[in-house]
Amino acid sequence: MMIQLETVAIDATEDDDLVRAAAEGDRRAFGELYVRHARMVHGILLARVPREAAEDLLHDVFVAALERLGGLRSARAFRGWLLAIARNRATDYFRTNGGSEPLENTEARRGHGPGVEAFLILDQIRSLPEAYRETLILRLVEGMTGPEIARQTGLTPDSVRVNLCRGMKMLRRLLGSAEKK
Repeated sequence: MMIQLETVAIDATEDDDLVRAAAEGDRRAFGELYVRHARMVHGILLARVPREAAEDLLHDVFVAALERLGGLRSARAFRGWLLAIARNRATDYFRTNGGSEPLENTEARRGHGPGVEAFLILDQIRSLPEAYRETLILRLVEGMTGPEIARQTGLTPDSVRVNLCRGMKMLRRLLGSAEKK
């Protein structure tokens, strides 16, 4: 199951209004928040868990957010709060599943099955420090631009540029050393 998510420009003020409306029970407002933030949440999850788990956990994150939205103190805190839920769900995934990965990821590591290169590259990205890993996944997998990543994550545009540059440099080194093996 592949999730296609559309690109949506995010206006913080409008986001705040949607958070308030969703907290008051407006399901359409919450649906719009899903559309606006699903790529970011999916990228954060994908940086931590196997692809199939990320797609399932994406929905779990938003269900948890919907259930707890009334307890959110400030609409402005929504993005950071949502990211925290996503990171916690990823941690819980490994506690619950003992860190096991789907068969296709294991087969890819052995050089069998479709998408071997993609799985190997994703594994290399996951081995990077968290800041680079998340930023690279959001850029390379989710297709977000630098400014979109900055708006979504709360990082400054300069921090996103640095993370992308350093992360790509580290990834190239890892891929270069993997090719020599």
